[in-house]
Amino acid sequence: MSETLSALGGIGLFLLGMKIMTEALREAAGANLRRLLARFTTTPLKGVASGLVTTAVIQSSSATTVMTVGFVGAGLLSFTQALGVIYGANIGTTVTGWIVSLVGFKLKLGAVAMGLLFFASLTLFLSHGRAARIGRVLAGFCLLFIGLDMMQQGMSGAADWITVERIPGTGVGGLLAMAALGLAVTVVMQSSSAAIAVVLVLVSNGALPLIQAAAAVIGMNLGTTFTALIAAFGGSRAMQQTAIANLLFNCGTMVIAFPLLQLIAGPLEALAARTGVDTALVLFHTGFNLLGTLVFLPVTRQFATLVAKLRPDLGGRAPPELDRHLLSDEGAAMQSAHAMVIWAAREVFSAYSLAIGPARDLRRMSALGPRVGIALDELKDYMAQISVPRDKPTEAAAFAALMHQADHLMRLVEQAEHRGYIAILLRGKITPRPAQWFAACLSPERPLDLPQIGARMGLMADPVAHRFARHRRGLLLGEHVGLYTMQETFQATDAMRWFTRIMHNVQRVGEYEREVQSNLGHEAVSAPEAAPPPAAELA
Repeated sequence: MSETLSALGGIGLFLLGMKIMTEALREAAGANLRRLLARFTTTPLKGVASGLVTTAVIQSSSATTVMTVGFVGAGLLSFTQALGVIYGANIGTTVTGWIVSLVGFKLKLGAVAMGLLFFASLTLFLSHGRAARIGRVLAGFCLLFIGLDMMQQGMSGAADWITVERIPGTGVGGLLAMAALGLAVTVVMQSSSAAIAVVLVLVSNGALPLIQAAAAVIGMNLGTTFTALIAAFGGSRAMQQTAIANLLFNCGTMVIAFPLLQLIAGPLEALAARTGVDTALVLFHTGFNLLGTLVFLPVTRQFATLVAKLRPDLGGRAPPELDRHLLSDEGAAMQSAHAMVIWAAREVFSAYSLAIGPARDLRRMSALGPRVGIALDELKDYMAQISVPRDKPTEAAAFAALMHQADHLMRLVEQAEHRGYIAILLRGKITPRPAQWFAACLSPERPLDLPQIGARMGLMADPVAHRFARHRRGLLLGEHVGLYTMQETFQATDAMRWFTRIMHNVQRVGEYEREVQSNLGHEAVSAPEAAPPPAAELA
């Protein structure tokens, strides 16, 4: 009974250590890893490398997947590029097995970890910020090895009750049964790393034969996808596609791994005799994930098309989905919010351009309230649930900039209700040219470059204000001598004031976009080309 409790306690400590260490590592390296994913996933092969490194650093393929979903939802990654990250995350998750085998078993750090845990706890409770995160990482690391030590002690007598008669054989049926058992254990424990650690302990104690253990690990590889599948229910299309792709990839890898296991069973046992069964098992786990990646990588584009057909996008011009499952990672949640901001800016700017430009089409502008206004209200509710730690100034700056963008876009939606001013602007003598320039800057036929649009608005703000001031003086003098009625003067003045406000709001949306891009793990934004001189713009 005591051995059973020791084994269960060891598994619990291992799970707790993994959770504490993963969360601390993700907080410490989150922004840099998001920047890595954003920059180095231009091809599926680079995506594999990025996914591998990210998962190896934060020790969680689930966290890597969440970040990837955030980038897909924000439009920073295509789904094809994201598939490479999924492949790499599956390879990166095998790093935990190597840590257990090479460090946990070979160096026997359980006793040392007990002493280190004391100093880690002091660091955690007596400090804050980066030092506290280091303490959490160290505490999680210590708990992991203490739990592993307890598992080894608790399962030391497992060979007495796990006998040859009680475990499936090495035939096809027996191996499939072991894979099913491994899958079930992973689904119950919700951690493939902990499940594999249990198998490694059983193998190293001689309780479980190597070939049956390898079959169980194949099942565990598939079992880890169920967490993402459960999370994807009710999630965004990007999350559902990612979960489906992860499941299909691991199913394909499983189909590859079973024949491979039967083919190399002899050489694998010979390798185990030289290096140790735990090392041979981890090597097999890494090997079949690498092989699966090599098989899927050349057909990534076709694989992405298949997944898109299984979960198509039926939304048309619908706004992007604000996936509440991403709220557990503030960076990924802000990426999702940023996708909504970009969509809203495109809709609002296009509506203004079509209404003020040569088309004189007011239909999209009149629909901004029920269409974009509701989406922006949902965005504000979503962002109210994002929690940014105080010791993350770059994420806090990005969050503030996103809030400002949402606010200025909402003002533009509200100002669209006064679209009657457009006709007044366009029939004047001085105001049509600035209005036409404004419409051309926001044309839906041009790429949506928010920082450049903001820079152009900023450069033209003073010339437009100067032009309007002269026109206002002319209107007042004209009204004084009877050229204009009082009503015409007030209408023209109000229309210019309205136009100045919408110009300012567009400018601020673009300027805050630069802050978002520089603080949210995007590529650094180069300075936009200077707008043409005011004389050339408004002459």
